[in-house]
Amino acid sequence: MRSRQGHRGLALAAACLATVAAITACTVPTVPQAPDTARVAEAEPTDIPEELMAPPATSLTGDGDDQEEAQPTGQAETGDNGETRQTKWGPLSAADRDLIKKVRLATLWEMTIAQEAIQRGNSARVREISREISEQHHDLDNQARDLAGKLDVRLPVRPTEDQQKWMADISGRSGRDYDVTYVKWLRLAHGQIFAFIGQVRGSTQNTLVRKFAEACNEAVLNHQRLLESTGLAGPEAFPDPPEV
Repeated sequence: MRSRQGHRGLALAAACLATVAAITACTVPTVPQAPDTARVAEAEPTDIPEELMAPPATSLTGDGDDQEEAQPTGQAETGDNGETRQTKWGPLSAADRDLIKKVRLATLWEMTIAQEAIQRGNSARVREISREISEQHHDLDNQARDLAGKLDVRLPVRPTEDQQKWMADISGRSGRDYDVTYVKWLRLAHGQIFAFIGQVRGSTQNTLVRKFAEACNEAVLNHQRLLESTGLAGPEAFPDPPEV
């Protein structure tokens, strides 16, 4: 008798526990699983290292004074103290001289990498525009050298450290990645120096520099259009907009 009652008691208790569990499962909300934040973070794009970013527009190609510079043929060594010099073509300001140096520096790396892209560009369009960019930089370099000789401006003979990094970044790529990186750095550099050319054209009183600035403006504007025509100029290929 006691044995039967004991079994009935155990069975009743088990039934009660099952009922409570069922009710709890129906009334207590399930806590959602937290997302795998580590995987989300890993999926985000990696920023370009700061040392490879383009410098501000005011120092895009350096001031040239701390670079090794070629002495213009037949000219005496002249220091650049930032003062305006008088020439038979009109006053020559520090900004005028800086434009000549910056165009020379731009040519040292842009013409070189454009010549490489003629051979290594993945798309026919990149190879095509690179040929035109290279030819125009060759012409600008000849103008800069001629101007430097007449105005006694010492010219740099190698690209800046930043420019060398851009070249290495491009040359280290292949396929479509080569094209995208090539367009990115060249478009960014052209976009930054474009404003400086306009400032010099608007302020120079030197007739030779004024004519040179106009040639630079035309070439750089054309290069920007060529680079954009590839369809590879993403947001990172453009400098920050000016403050207003």
